[in-house]
Amino acid sequence: MRAIIQKSSDPFPAMAAQRKLRIWYRRHRRDLPWRRTRDPYRIWVSEVMLQQTQVRTVIPYYRRFLARFPTLRSLARARPDAVLAAWSGLGYYRRARNFHAAARRIEEDHRGSIPRDVELLLRLPGVGRYTAGALASIAFDRPAPALDGNAARVLVRLLALHEDPASAGVRRRLEALVRGFMRGGRPSEITQGLMELGALVCTPASPSCERCPLAGECRARILGLQAALPMGRRTRPTEDREAAVAILRKGSALLMVRRRKGELLEGLWEFPGDFLRPREGAGTGLRRVGQERLGRTIVPGRTLATLSQTITYRRIRVRAYDAALGEPVPPGWSLPRDARWLSAQRIERLPHGSATARILRVLRNSPRASRARRMTPVEP
Repeated sequence: MRAIIQKSSDPFPAMAAQRKLRIWYRRHRRDLPWRRTRDPYRIWVSEVMLQQTQVRTVIPYYRRFLARFPTLRSLARARPDAVLAAWSGLGYYRRARNFHAAARRIEEDHRGSIPRDVELLLRLPGVGRYTAGALASIAFDRPAPALDGNAARVLVRLLALHEDPASAGVRRRLEALVRGFMRGGRPSEITQGLMELGALVCTPASPSCERCPLAGECRARILGLQAALPMGRRTRPTEDREAAVAILRKGSALLMVRRRKGELLEGLWEFPGDFLRPREGAGTGLRRVGQERLGRTIVPGRTLATLSQTITYRRIRVRAYDAALGEPVPPGWSLPRDARWLSAQRIERLPHGSATARILRVLRNSPRASRARRMTPVEP
């Protein structure tokens, strides 16, 4: 491939491409909630949520989050648990914690006004070069590059670059091209136009070059290399994991435990459970979890639900079991401080993950039927 791809000495026609991109964007852009506002806070909410999350997933969360926290001040003054609860199910909870911390910093250091300058934005918790550039360009029309995966792919193909787009040298070259695009145009349209073109037309596989407004300027298309670029980076192999959780009941209440400080998904409430260790069955695993988290064994019974979810490189199969606490009760035993009996309605108002939400839906659909089922032992 190195022998085929040649760097052209001709300057890239940035101004001609910029005009075509702006016209295309105005005609074909999707009608998304965050494109109906110029409020920097609401644009910021969308940018944080859209990181590693698809648009169709984000839209309902975006609306609910803004209904709960309509202004930056309301977010800054909220309790951390309330912010995590509003974020529950969206994943990557560090985003929510950093966003909350950044809102508080802005209230304290910037009198509640979101900075327009990239360098000031970069000093906020959780704000990297992409988020700073996106906020500066989309919300304030500053000529600041914002290279998400979609925009970077478009630009790499336009220049027919065979280097890794994540490398520092290539990023600098792409950012310089974006600044060229932004001269004489609205930075907000350039940033969003590049992202939209990558999402709708210049897709990772089988790009629709016949529908691309920049096909005439695209060096990868001219060389017939549009499907081969960008050059892929090595990805971590997918890891399959098994997990088991226990559904423990006390009347209409369910036993929940809270993730401890420093753990993955810290602060979230969940059913007692864990990843199963190598050659460990669900019965043995849940008895171990009971001793570790509750100081009392858990005796699993019938399977209530099986679901799958993917977290980064992990593909996880989760089984939820109707269960009971083991007997006899140890002398002086009581629930740990990070465990509570909670109603389903109360759980839904607390921070929790998507797997917990899905299991709750199963229980809500057939709570009495699952309680009435005769328990059968699980293989250790």
